Amino acid sequence: MTAGLVATGVRAGYGRAPVLCDVDLCVAPGEVVAVLGHNGAGKSTLLKALFGLLPLSAGRIALDGTDVSAASTHVRVRRGLAYSPQHDFVFRGLSVGENLRLARFAVDDDAVVESRRAEVFELFPVLAERIGQGAGTLSGGQQRMLSIGIALLTDPTLILLDEPSLGIAPKLLHEVMTALRSLVDRRGIGIVLVEQNVRAAAVIADRVAVLRRGTVIHDGAGGEELLGRDELWELF
Repeated sequence: MTAGLVATGVRAGYGRAPVLCDVDLCVAPGEVVAVLGHNGAGKSTLLKALFGLLPLSAGRIALDGTDVSAASTHVRVRRGLAYSPQHDFVFRGLSVGENLRLARFAVDDDAVVESRRAEVFELFPVLAERIGQGAGTLSGGQQRMLSIGIALLTDPTLILLDEPSLGIAPKLLHEVMTALRSLVDRRGIGIVLVEQNVRAAAVIADRVAVLRRGTVIHDGAGGEELLGRDELWELF
């Protein structure tokens, strides 16, 4: 597999404390891979390592066949990688419109920017309605929509999405997940979805990887039928 994201033998951590141990993860274009696991399993650490916020102590990360293991976050964004973190994912003191404009640094083509902006408003109409409103005054679910919108405006080929269910009402979570699946199916964007809500993640995922103590202990098909398989729940 040369297209998409290929991580092999990834090791990373904080200082002398290792967290990830020889993690392998592949995400093809147009594929949602849910990364599940207990708190402390290394899920958020994995996304930070993939995005370049944590250096690797071993392993390799490739985007569309290009080795980016030592590349800066800025370079990874330019190569099509976007990241929506678990916390502090919007600039609360800026308006919705100002938040979205910040993403322009990654795209030089005005036509692409306008196309992606229209796409964001189609996926999340509430953002167009509240374009001048302060991001900090939006609900948790609306802020998450804005964070995904910022990621989309960088024109990514793959999005790293950390815990979108946090602080979101079930109705809005369903709306966000439906929009993500629609985006993947229409445009072929890949998504790595870290999520504690196993049910919500498994339903939209093509594949599910389970982390335990920084190691992948399961990598298999996703989908609604997965929820009825007892062996999945035994991993938690």
